[in-house]
Amino acid sequence: MKKHSKALIYAAIIGLIIVAIFLGFLSGMNNPISWILILALLLIPFIYNKTKSDTQLKWKEEYSVNIEVLDSDHKKLINLLNQFTTAYDYAMSEEFERQALSDLIDYTKYHFNREEQIMLDNDYPDFESHKQQHQDMIQKISQMENKYNEKGHEVFEEVCEFLTNWLIKHINGTDKQYSQHLNSRGIK
Repeated sequence: MKKHSKALIYAAIIGLIIVAIFLGFLSGMNNPISWILILALLLIPFIYNKTKSDTQLKWKEEYSVNIEVLDSDHKKLINLLNQFTTAYDYAMSEEFERQALSDLIDYTKYHFNREEQIMLDNDYPDFESHKQQHQDMIQKISQMENKYNEKGHEVFEEVCEFLTNWLIKHINGTDKQYSQHLNSRGIK
């Protein structure tokens, strides 16, 4: 069940409980059902938080490439990806979703350029291969963006899953390969 559907159901339940409380108090303030419903009403936020699934990607130290500026970029990419998923999860406007996706793509391009420049400046031996991966990713991201622009919510989960998987695999895979070389050049 989608987050916004689940939240809507909880809101409807809250509304019904509030109506039942007022109806119960019409028969007197010592109606135990109204007081029990008040207790249930107070527990709903806790129940909701326990049952909701967290789609937010969280930074883990194991993602670190031991280069502060690139780790900061990776954290920002995760944050931008989370903004995109939040826009969908909480049924914000499609315009907001598209802007969140556009911001993520723009920052990805910026990050790739910065990463490539650092590798180039420090004679990273596998530079061309890494740059090719970036170019392939930009092409795939553009295809996903076009798909999302055409079909919208219908392909949201596919786009989000692709971006999340690629980001984590890239950071933990090929990005970690340059760490030792760049660290040995004094880049930290």
